[in-house]
Amino acid sequence: MLDTKIKQQLKDVLGNLSSSFTLLVRRNAQYERSAEFSEFVEEVAACSSRLSTVYEDGPDFRILLLRDGTDTGISFRGLPNGHEFTSLLLALLNADGKGRNLPDEALSARIRALRGPLKLTTYVSLTCTNCPDVVQALNVMALCNDRLTHEMVDGGLFQEEVTRLGIQSVPSVYLNGELLHIGRGSLGSLLEELEEKAGPDGATQVAQVEHAFDVVVVGGGPAGAAAAVYSARKGLKVAVVAERIGGQVNDTTDIANLIATPHTTGTRLASDLRTHLEEYGVEIFDNRKVTAVDLQGREKRIDTRGGERFVAPAVIIATGATWRRLGLPKEEQYIGRGIHFCPHCDGPFYKDKEVAVIGGGNSGVEAAIDLAGICRRVTLLEFGEKLKADEVLQQKARSLGNMRILTMAQTTELLDDGQHLTGLKVKDRQTEEVSVLHLDGVFVQIGLMPNSAVFKGAVPMTPRNEVIIDAAARTAVPGVYAAGDVTTVPYKQITIAMGEGAKAALSAFDDRIKWG
Repeated sequence: MLDTKIKQQLKDVLGNLSSSFTLLVRRNAQYERSAEFSEFVEEVAACSSRLSTVYEDGPDFRILLLRDGTDTGISFRGLPNGHEFTSLLLALLNADGKGRNLPDEALSARIRALRGPLKLTTYVSLTCTNCPDVVQALNVMALCNDRLTHEMVDGGLFQEEVTRLGIQSVPSVYLNGELLHIGRGSLGSLLEELEEKAGPDGATQVAQVEHAFDVVVVGGGPAGAAAAVYSARKGLKVAVVAERIGGQVNDTTDIANLIATPHTTGTRLASDLRTHLEEYGVEIFDNRKVTAVDLQGREKRIDTRGGERFVAPAVIIATGATWRRLGLPKEEQYIGRGIHFCPHCDGPFYKDKEVAVIGGGNSGVEAAIDLAGICRRVTLLEFGEKLKADEVLQQKARSLGNMRILTMAQTTELLDDGQHLTGLKVKDRQTEEVSVLHLDGVFVQIGLMPNSAVFKGAVPMTPRNEVIIDAAARTAVPGVYAAGDVTTVPYKQITIAMGEGAKAALSAFDDRIKWG
């Protein structure tokens, strides 16, 4: 099943394992793909003398990972292939203490403090680009806390189970049989959700550890990474405090407008940003959520969930933006159950079904075009008089036979049957006529909203909650700067965010020289 090149890469990656690992396969010999799946396991195991396989009878096909004969708490139901192949490899490397995404001591302490038993199950699609992040994060938690187990389930192989649970979006995470999380997630965000369910009392309230730096950059996307690199190049001690390195870039499949880089992917760019930060000695504190700030006085203070405090005379805000919501009743209730934001992850659930895309900008039209290749019919809804997307995208959309485009269309109500979204009420803004669209799913692509809530009251903002900056990326608060999509700078683009991050760092350094 594995070609020669992949096998050689596996031998290189797994050749330095220190522990002995067993892939314990519980399989049903009558399962139609049992032989095929077993062949895959054997080929992986053959790539390292530290890997072996053991078979037991089971109801379907499940792989349990054992280290030195002890269950790690990590398992895969189905085959961890496609995007999840990396999850299997990282599980081995992390269990051996050699993985790059192992949590630092502060995060490990929070994970160890979770009260068990916690049985986590994540339903995935092997084509989903967001699923591996969730699977890998929960696998890491299983390694840190022996009261927690995690199993990846290939939803495509267990359709009856997926239907019974009403799963319409991946990844879908269940905790002890109850739905915990739907959609993209990082180790930090998933840990927060688990702490709400099983965290020790008072574990996240008071700052317990203080870190001092010359510059603290809040946010790890293109703007934050550029600000940190430019600051570090000045010889300063720099920290990046972020929920995830790469930020929203992680959710972008293809990037073709980063100058001098004709093509890359979001995950690759995020990895490159981390590498660049590490090369300049920037201290990375990812999987952190900022809970409070004090930006007055000479020493600024940034507090994060979990009891860490970061202090510095200069703070650069680069927290980016997230997808804007419709703001309609029941919207939160049906996210992942009819309302979606990622066509690449959740589009396959709507094969031969009817969906709508709300938003006529580039992201909306691109999503509609992608979905038209899967769905029976796609209705594209634009609030304004005409689509805002690039002309080449508009032409492509109009050329598709199963695409319907409605402009001056305002979504006024979400329709449901008590369990799932069933349609929309849409008002024609010219005639005021309201019509009902019967749909299986809706993909929302209506732009971005700044991630600025924690800074509200600390720095001036616009009515849209964008941080107000001047031409040099300074805010009105001395020693506080801002860059990228969270600010008033026009055009939310990766290239612009990088430039703004560099500008903020240079302004901060200039002020340091002038005012000390």
